[in-house]
Amino acid sequence: MELLSIISFLGAAIVLTLMPGPDNLFTLAQSMAKGKNAGIYTTLGLCTGLLVHITAATIGISALIYQSAFAFTVVKYAGAAYLLFLAYKSFREKDSSFNLKHQDNLDYRSLYKKGVIMNLLNPKVSLFFLAFFPQFINYENGNVSAQMLGLGILFLIQTLVIFTLISIFAGKVGEFLRKNTSISKKMNMIQGSLFTLIGLKIAFSEK
Repeated sequence: MELLSIISFLGAAIVLTLMPGPDNLFTLAQSMAKGKNAGIYTTLGLCTGLLVHITAATIGISALIYQSAFAFTVVKYAGAAYLLFLAYKSFREKDSSFNLKHQDNLDYRSLYKKGVIMNLLNPKVSLFFLAFFPQFINYENGNVSAQMLGLGILFLIQTLVIFTLISIFAGKVGEFLRKNTSISKKMNMIQGSLFTLIGLKIAFSEK
């Protein structure tokens, strides 16, 4: 793959990764509510999910899902339902406040799993790969699958870096907000609202 194509791909990937979407908003919500480490573990889960999407796109499974309206709808609504469930849990805890001294006691394994599930239940990730990656593939060089895999790895790396930076920034903002008791008690409401917005965005989005 030519260097110019790689640079162009990375530039476009970075812009698209920074655009508000379910994954980065989910990371933002977790980081603000529970600290940067929560966001980083969530990011690791999301990137694990990306590995599955990248593999699926490379071997063509995503194309089959895209062509099946039923499969696409099932995965989409499952993802939306999962987010609305997380929102419900946040709203139930609306009267509790976040204690900065207990951030190290977070269940990071649970956060990681949430990231994986969140990403896997978003069918638009695979469809995005199928629509975006082919624009940067040189079909004259052959071995399209290898090129798709290479682009997928590049996309994964830049996503990991950007989402980690988002986690650190949002964690700092959240730490500042949690020092205010009145705001701290509203953090679950803020998190629940974000989860609801993301879930509705997925549920009512088109292919």
